Amino acid sequence: MQTPVLQDTMAAVAAVDLTKVYGSGDTAVRALDGVTVGFARAQFTAIMGPSGSGKSTLMHCLAGLDTATSGQALLGGTDLTKQSDKVLTKVRRERIGFVFQAFNLLPQLTAAQNITLPLELAGRKPDHHLYAHLTETLGIVSRLDHRPGELSGGQQQRVALARALVSRPEVVFADEPTGNLDSRSGAEVLLFLRNSVRELGQTIVMVTHDPGAAAYADRVVLLADGRVAGEIDRPDTASVTDALQGLAAAR
Repeated sequence: MQTPVLQDTMAAVAAVDLTKVYGSGDTAVRALDGVTVGFARAQFTAIMGPSGSGKSTLMHCLAGLDTATSGQALLGGTDLTKQSDKVLTKVRRERIGFVFQAFNLLPQLTAAQNITLPLELAGRKPDHHLYAHLTETLGIVSRLDHRPGELSGGQQQRVALARALVSRPEVVFADEPTGNLDSRSGAEVLLFLRNSVRELGQTIVMVTHDPGAAAYADRVVLLADGRVAGEIDRPDTASVTDALQGLAAAR
């Protein structure tokens, strides 16, 4: 493993000396401690590390969902740490896609309405060719008129994937996207993410604790105690498992 250094300042998304401290004084917790790492365009990267390593905090800061204490969170040429809440809301709506463990679909809307909601909020019309491609590839065409409560967990996550990609975001952040799915549905979601990079040129940044899920990525960034602890190129389940065991043994 080697320690990542930010070489490409025009990465799709990047952290530069990013620090996040919760609380103050004796009770302060340094969740991120000077993290510098870039995520290349059209690449699938997994962020991994022991519990409490800062992986979710890093993703939330990079996605504009949390405010860093110091340093920079860069989306293209935009430093999210210097933006107002109003601008951040616009950035999240127009330039970022999200996939969460809990799906986060609105229960009163149909699957089709959930997919296009971010575009409607941004005042944009969907690309009908892309919409058709996503819903057909994800196998949800026959379920588009159904509400989330009428869908299985795997189907709900496929709707969430279509919602995340239909706006052609600069980056999709996926937070434990297979955490609530059975192994078959989880594998289908991961394969779709993998193919969206290959076929659509999408940039994916995924937080996961599962070495098998990370093996679908092009690269794994490892965190420990709020710092970058290394990376793995072309990961497989064995190499990721070994790296995580090494981090645990070093604690």
